[in-house]
Amino acid sequence: MKIAIASGKGGTGKTTMAVNLALSLKDAQLFDCDVEEPNCNLFLGYDLEKIEDVNVPTPVIDKSKCDLCGKCSEFCQFNALAVLPEDVMIFPTLCHGCGGCSIVCPNEAISEVDRKVGVIEGSTNEDLVFYQGLLKIGEPMTSLVIKALQEHIDKNTTAIIDAPPGTACPVIASVKNVDYCILVTESTPFGFHDLKLALDVMRILGIPFGVVINRCDIGDNKVEEYCIEEGIPVLMKIPYDREIARLYSQGIPFVNEMPEWKERFVRLFRDVTSLYEMRGRPEQ
Repeated sequence: MKIAIASGKGGTGKTTMAVNLALSLKDAQLFDCDVEEPNCNLFLGYDLEKIEDVNVPTPVIDKSKCDLCGKCSEFCQFNALAVLPEDVMIFPTLCHGCGGCSIVCPNEAISEVDRKVGVIEGSTNEDLVFYQGLLKIGEPMTSLVIKALQEHIDKNTTAIIDAPPGTACPVIASVKNVDYCILVTESTPFGFHDLKLALDVMRILGIPFGVVINRCDIGDNKVEEYCIEEGIPVLMKIPYDREIARLYSQGIPFVNEMPEWKERFVRLFRDVTSLYEMRGRPEQ
């Protein structure tokens, strides 16, 4: 089963939720898909090894064959090529690596070379199998690294996916093929507003979801009241607890020091499994 941990905004406790849930389960995998700033390993402290580079095939023009017909530029919907009166300009960071330009070129003037956009790192630990993606600084192609990272998911083992915050393309790439999504929020006006944005995304994608309310005893009750009105499962409420905050500040997953919480996360996982089985996987 693939379970994504997502949120409409940053700072809700999404990574805390993902790490503690993964550590509470047996034979689990954890994937940090926030490839622009992965931080799960700040709490795990594993020695990571490079698994692979993430490369994008990028066009190269053989100017001795190119007649400046413009078919490559017309084909590229990402504007990665611009045909000028006497030259062809290539914008590598806009290229999505589809290879279409080389196919439509009538003179076979376009070949491709690999351009590194990120790296996949991982660690197989006794407690947890962990992988993270890391986007190369200055590269915009977040989704390509996320896709390469998720190719390492073992379909026979529970996978916990720590998605990026927000509702943009990196989030879509992280959650679109999961079985269930846990949305982490907080009882504040900002948390409530951005939760509703994230809920809209899950509904459009047809992904079953439930909500975890972190720091549930600050702010107001609007989030929980909304979930009750909409029939959205509130899977867990985590209080604004001094001991949890202390452990967090030291980079310690709180289930390692507070075993009663490990039992609660196991119970949450069972609830998610039951909710998913009751609904069934939606059509993709």
